[in-house]
Amino acid sequence: MFDISFTEMMLIGVVALVVIGPERLPKVARAAGHLLGRAQRYVSDVKSDINREIQLDELKKLRSEIQDSARSVEQSLNSEVQAARQAMTHTAQAVKGETDTSGPSTQATLAPTAPTPAAVASTVTPAADAPDSPQKPAGTV
Repeated sequence: MFDISFTEMMLIGVVALVVIGPERLPKVARAAGHLLGRAQRYVSDVKSDINREIQLDELKKLRSEIQDSARSVEQSLNSEVQAARQAMTHTAQAVKGETDTSGPSTQATLAPTAPTPAAVASTVTPAADAPDSPQKPAGTV
Protein backbone atom coordinates (compact mmCIF):
# COMPACT_ATOMS: atom_id res chain seq x y z
CA MET A 1 0.00 0.00 0.00
CA PHE A 2 2.53 2.59 1.15
CA ASP A 3 6.16 2.32 0.19
CA ILE A 4 7.76 2.56 3.64
CA SER A 5 11.05 0.84 4.34
CA PHE A 6 12.06 -0.82 7.62
CA THR A 7 14.30 2.05 8.70
CA GLU A 8 11.49 4.55 8.18
CA MET A 9 9.22 2.37 10.33
CA MET A 10 11.85 2.28 13.09
CA LEU A 11 12.19 6.07 12.96
CA ILE A 12 8.39 6.51 13.25
CA GLY A 13 8.37 4.07 16.22
CA VAL A 14 11.11 5.96 18.07
CA VAL A 15 9.39 9.32 17.51
CA ALA A 16 6.08 7.85 18.71
CA LEU A 17 7.79 6.42 21.82
CA VAL A 18 9.25 9.82 22.67
CA VAL A 19 6.08 11.82 21.91
CA ILE A 20 3.41 9.46 23.30
CA GLY A 21 5.38 7.89 26.08
CA PRO A 22 6.02 4.29 27.08
CA GLU A 23 2.75 3.87 29.07
CA ARG A 24 0.34 4.88 26.30
CA LEU A 25 2.30 3.58 23.28
CA PRO A 26 0.90 -0.03 23.41
CA LYS A 27 -2.70 1.24 23.53
CA VAL A 28 -2.10 3.68 20.65
CA ALA A 29 -0.34 0.96 18.59
CA ARG A 30 -3.25 -1.45 19.22
CA ALA A 31 -5.81 1.20 18.18
CA ALA A 32 -3.75 2.06 15.09
CA GLY A 33 -3.59 -1.67 14.19
CA HIS A 34 -7.37 -1.99 14.52
CA LEU A 35 -7.92 1.09 12.37
CA LEU A 36 -5.49 -0.18 9.77
CA GLY A 37 -7.22 -3.59 9.75
CA ARG A 38 -10.63 -1.95 9.30
CA ALA A 39 -9.27 0.18 6.48
CA GLN A 40 -7.85 -2.91 4.74
CA ARG A 41 -11.17 -4.79 5.13
CA TYR A 42 -13.04 -1.77 3.77
CA VAL A 43 -10.71 -1.57 0.76
CA SER A 44 -11.05 -5.31 0.09
CA ASP A 45 -14.87 -5.04 0.37
CA VAL A 46 -14.89 -2.17 -2.11
CA LYS A 47 -12.64 -4.17 -4.48
CA SER A 48 -14.91 -7.22 -4.27
CA ASP A 49 -17.99 -5.05 -4.86
CA ILE A 50 -16.36 -3.49 -7.92
CA ASN A 51 -15.35 -6.93 -9.23
CA ARG A 52 -18.87 -8.20 -8.64
CA GLU A 53 -20.33 -5.27 -10.55
CA ILE A 54 -17.89 -5.82 -13.41
CA GLN A 55 -18.83 -9.51 -13.58
CA LEU A 56 -22.52 -8.62 -13.46
CA ASP A 57 -22.03 -6.15 -16.30
CA GLU A 58 -20.17 -8.79 -18.33
CA LEU A 59 -22.96 -11.30 -17.68
CA LYS A 60 -25.54 -8.76 -18.82
CA LYS A 61 -23.60 -8.17 -22.02
CA LEU A 62 -23.28 -11.92 -22.58
CA ARG A 63 -26.99 -12.36 -21.93
CA SER A 64 -27.88 -9.67 -24.46
CA GLU A 65 -25.54 -11.23 -27.04
CA ILE A 66 -27.12 -14.65 -26.52
CA GLN A 67 -30.61 -13.17 -26.78
CA ASP A 68 -29.67 -11.38 -29.99
CA SER A 69 -28.26 -14.56 -31.50
CA ALA A 70 -31.37 -16.49 -30.39
CA ARG A 71 -33.57 -13.87 -32.04
CA SER A 72 -31.59 -14.09 -35.28
CA VAL A 73 -31.81 -17.88 -35.27
CA GLU A 74 -35.54 -17.66 -34.60
CA GLN A 75 -36.01 -15.17 -37.43
CA SER A 76 -34.04 -17.28 -39.88
CA LEU A 77 -35.94 -20.38 -38.82
CA ASN A 78 -39.26 -18.58 -39.22
CA SER A 79 -38.26 -17.34 -42.67
CA GLU A 80 -37.26 -20.87 -43.71
CA VAL A 81 -40.54 -22.29 -42.40
CA GLN A 82 -42.45 -19.56 -44.24
CA ALA A 83 -40.54 -20.34 -47.44
CA ALA A 84 -41.29 -24.05 -47.04
CA ARG A 85 -44.98 -23.31 -46.47
CA GLN A 86 -45.09 -21.14 -49.57
CA ALA A 87 -43.39 -23.87 -51.60
CA MET A 88 -45.85 -26.47 -50.31
CA THR A 89 -48.80 -24.18 -51.06
CA HIS A 90 -47.45 -23.48 -54.54
CA THR A 91 -46.93 -27.19 -55.18
CA ALA A 92 -50.40 -28.04 -53.86
CA GLN A 93 -51.95 -25.39 -56.09
CA ALA A 94 -49.97 -26.65 -59.07
CA VAL A 95 -51.11 -30.23 -58.45
CA LYS A 96 -54.69 -29.08 -57.93
CA GLY A 97 -54.47 -27.00 -61.09
CA GLU A 98 -53.24 -30.01 -63.08
CA THR A 99 -56.07 -32.20 -61.85
CA ASP A 100 -58.62 -29.46 -62.54
CA THR A 101 -57.32 -28.80 -66.08
CA SER A 102 -57.11 -32.48 -66.97
CA GLY A 103 -60.75 -32.90 -65.96
CA PRO A 104 -62.81 -35.87 -67.18
CA SER A 105 -60.35 -37.00 -69.86
CA THR A 106 -57.98 -38.48 -67.27
CA GLN A 107 -60.85 -40.04 -65.41
CA ALA A 108 -61.95 -41.72 -68.62
CA THR A 109 -58.51 -43.16 -69.22
CA LEU A 110 -58.34 -44.37 -65.65
CA ALA A 111 -61.66 -46.22 -65.90
CA PRO A 112 -61.35 -49.96 -65.33
CA THR A 113 -61.23 -52.06 -68.46
CA ALA A 114 -61.40 -55.77 -68.92
CA PRO A 115 -58.00 -57.47 -68.89
CA THR A 116 -56.74 -58.92 -72.13
CA PRO A 117 -56.07 -62.66 -72.29
CA ALA A 118 -52.37 -62.05 -72.95
CA ALA A 119 -52.09 -59.96 -69.76
CA VAL A 120 -53.77 -62.69 -67.73
CA ALA A 121 -51.51 -65.38 -69.18
CA SER A 122 -48.35 -63.42 -68.38
CA THR A 123 -49.33 -62.94 -64.74
CA VAL A 124 -50.22 -66.57 -64.05
CA THR A 125 -47.35 -69.03 -63.63
CA PRO A 126 -47.85 -72.75 -63.98
CA ALA A 127 -45.89 -73.59 -60.81
CA ALA A 128 -48.08 -71.34 -58.71
CA ASP A 129 -51.27 -72.89 -60.14
CA ALA A 130 -50.23 -76.49 -59.57
CA PRO A 131 -51.27 -77.50 -56.05
CA ASP A 132 -49.07 -80.62 -55.85
CA SER A 133 -45.83 -79.22 -57.23
CA PRO A 134 -43.42 -77.97 -54.56
CA GLN A 135 -41.72 -74.73 -55.29
CA LYS A 136 -37.94 -74.97 -55.35
CA PRO A 137 -35.54 -72.05 -55.18
CA ALA A 138 -33.87 -71.12 -58.42
CA GLY A 139 -30.71 -73.00 -59.20
CA THR A 140 -31.56 -76.16 -57.20
CA VAL A 141 -32.25 -79.58 -58.65
